[in-house]
Amino acid sequence: MSTPLKAQHCKPREGEAALPRERAEALLKELSGWTLDAARGTIERTWKFRNFHETMAFVNALAWVAHREDHHPDLEVGYNRCQVRFHTHSVKGLTENDFICAAHLDALGV
Repeated sequence: MSTPLKAQHCKPREGEAALPRERAEALLKELSGWTLDAARGTIERTWKFRNFHETMAFVNALAWVAHREDHHPDLEVGYNRCQVRFHTHSVKGLTENDFICAAHLDALGV
């Protein structure tokens, strides 16, 4: 049995192929509120907040997770929202790292 995503940590993926769509769809089921854009090779989720302060607190927590895992998402930040998009640039698609980091963000309980 595999370890739940939130208990795993990212590892280098250089030279690996992007995950097949079927595997990405299976991993997506372990996440909450994320969507798969198979054409772009990304997973994404948008969080909504009451104000800018809460948005930035989330962004700072997200930055800590991304730094710890050495896997960094693309962000779109506004006054009361933050859209997070994961994609492994070195493989030009999705890897388990994307899903691991997404699970760590889900674990923030926001």
